Amino acid sequence: MEIKTIQALNEIKNEYTSKINMLTGADFTGCKYKRQVLVCGGTGCTSSGSPKLINILKERLAEKGVADEVEVTMTGCFGLCALGPIMIVYPEGTFYSRVEADTLDEIIDSHIIGGTPVEKYLYREEADGNAIVHKLMDTRFYEKQHRVALRNCGLVNPEKIEDYIARDGYQALAKALTEMTPDDVIQTVLDSGLRGRGGGGFPTGLKWKFACANRGNVKKFVACNADEGDPGAFMDRSILEGDPHAIIEAMALAGYSIGADEGYVYVRAEYPIAIQRLQKAIDQAREAGILGNNIFGTGFNFDMHIRFGAGAFVCGEETALMTSIEGQRGEPRPRPPFPAVKGLFGQPTVLNNVETYANIPQIVLKGAAWFQSMGTEKSKGTKVFALGGKITHTGLVEVPMGTTLREVVEEIGGGIPGGKKFKAAQTGGPSGGCIPAHLIDTPIDYDNLIAIGSMMGSGGLIVMDEDNCMVDIAKFFLEFTVDESCGKCTACRIGTKRLLEILDKIISGNGELEDLDRLEELSNYIKANSLCGLGQTAPNPVLSTLKYFRDEYVAHIVDKRCPAGVCKKLLRYRIIEEKCRGCTACSRVCPVGAISGTVKNPHVIDTSKCIKCGACMEKCKFDAIVKE
Repeated sequence: MEIKTIQALNEIKNEYTSKINMLTGADFTGCKYKRQVLVCGGTGCTSSGSPKLINILKERLAEKGVADEVEVTMTGCFGLCALGPIMIVYPEGTFYSRVEADTLDEIIDSHIIGGTPVEKYLYREEADGNAIVHKLMDTRFYEKQHRVALRNCGLVNPEKIEDYIARDGYQALAKALTEMTPDDVIQTVLDSGLRGRGGGGFPTGLKWKFACANRGNVKKFVACNADEGDPGAFMDRSILEGDPHAIIEAMALAGYSIGADEGYVYVRAEYPIAIQRLQKAIDQAREAGILGNNIFGTGFNFDMHIRFGAGAFVCGEETALMTSIEGQRGEPRPRPPFPAVKGLFGQPTVLNNVETYANIPQIVLKGAAWFQSMGTEKSKGTKVFALGGKITHTGLVEVPMGTTLREVVEEIGGGIPGGKKFKAAQTGGPSGGCIPAHLIDTPIDYDNLIAIGSMMGSGGLIVMDEDNCMVDIAKFFLEFTVDESCGKCTACRIGTKRLLEILDKIISGNGELEDLDRLEELSNYIKANSLCGLGQTAPNPVLSTLKYFRDEYVAHIVDKRCPAGVCKKLLRYRIIEEKCRGCTACSRVCPVGAISGTVKNPHVIDTSKCIKCGACMEKCKFDAIVKE
């Protein structure tokens, strides 16, 4: 397929529009298919067997003689990652979750051929008393979402450039090359208020403006940060898996704006599906003439390449990332000079993350005012979050900036399972902080999160309930940053280890109240003296938990107990005499013989022998054993 002109681009768009119209509820007269079946091909659903399901579905449709009437499409992530494999049948948009191969025949016969959905396999909204939900967009999960960066995920086949073009793909690039100057594009991005979605929140248009000097006279680069190393974060990966052409178009727009003709995507090798689909998209764009020389006959040249990361968290920092692309050890560089002046291979470079780029084509196509209409005064647009932890609906959500944490957790995420109470939410991963329950109504945007001791980060949002120990949470994230520190600067290399040693001391029951002052003093020193963002933000989980959950630290130190019953060295198992039936099940399972007692009489745990394995508590059928 060759797309040498904008006219050719529009012809392809018109040819495939009827297919997309069926998926978006518009008039699909002229579509060659009576039905379309979309099956999630994101990492979550792939791990649940969706590729095999697609093959079986195609075989069954062929056997029943309707393969020519039904198109089966593999898409990117729908967002509800715990419900895979997910299958949507159009034009109704009927939502089937956890689809299994042995249910396909009934769905095909009754629904795909007969037109009657099979209700017993439809998604049930647990928050509404297991009410059946026929359409994905009618779920509480989607009700308050507004998809911009994820607009095509779960809707198009990421391996078909035609699907992307049918959704106005590459129209923004065509508009920029024929109707706008490079400065016009930069001004549009600047006026939109888009800020970097990778964590820092720096204005994207301003970054591009800094790099635009001396167009045509100096070699420049465009780079994409797809390293995404935060625990529990998978926003960028899902965009690459579900809509890779959006990143290609955005990087081409950035190249046009600053005068660059070459781009690099730095993606961690742990994302094989994302890499495969991005490479296929690049190959398709080259073949079509959308990457390469003289794009759309305008004289603009741009090409791009993929570089793999080995999984070092520090390589998410922009200067370390560029150093790694250059083939050197991924360590940060002092700034200034900033990458816009001296970046990749010593040349001016624009670097944004995947989610930031995913917004660009729509901003250029629809205008700055459209993007400004969403969000808050200082945080425009939407934000994608990866919901994880103690939440009913784990997965991807995209909401307008300013949406409250309560709306995300209780309404979109479905609340805390098991009737437990919300305790805190960690935003920003190892670089962020913990937001306590009394701040659950905080509107989520860059400035509000920083004001309460957290940060937006790339978008990980880990929910915690009453069973989580906040001292243990701080330790978990600090262990991660200690392991991921590149070791270049002393403040981070040594300071984070000293922080971790103090936390270990507190958790083991040997802490002193003076340790809390030491934690704060050392944290502030690390923040002020570390070379890059990894070290500068590493103490945030410690500082935020100290601020909002100091009583838990005090309980560990003074009372020698963990209120949440998590820290093993501070646990004590006790048998409630009134509940014990003397069944001897606990004593028989104890590996060290710490439980004594006779049949039909209450038993006792010798705490000096107990190794706190919890086997007795798991075995007891009468809830007679508690941990304190």
